[in-house]
Amino acid sequence: MSSDSVVSVAKKFYDDYINTTPQNLKLIDCYLAYILATGVLQFVYCALVGTFPFNSFLSGFISCVSAFVLAVNLRLQVNPANKKEFNIAPQRAFADFLFAHALLHLVVVNFIG
Repeated sequence: MSSDSVVSVAKKFYDDYINTTPQNLKLIDCYLAYILATGVLQFVYCALVGTFPFNSFLSGFISCVSAFVLAVNLRLQVNPANKKEFNIAPQRAFADFLFAHALLHLVVVNFIG
């Protein structure tokens, strides 16, 4: 496979994403990228520096993973292409996302100590 074909496939993917993805899904994708970067940075920091307050590392990393899963679920529910599978209003999906996030952070803060 030549590098030209890889570049052309990546360019087509990017152009299709920019032209066909609704703005609210792009915003969720930015949030997902932020959470992923935060989790990777926490893991790299833990690998380089150590895990002295291990509960702090675990709660932060598990918080990132859980927030990522919740955001992926939100993206699936508000995607217009999945309207047939998820018969739920976008406002309801967002309210469920906020409630689950609040519950998640209560558990994380409790776990830190």
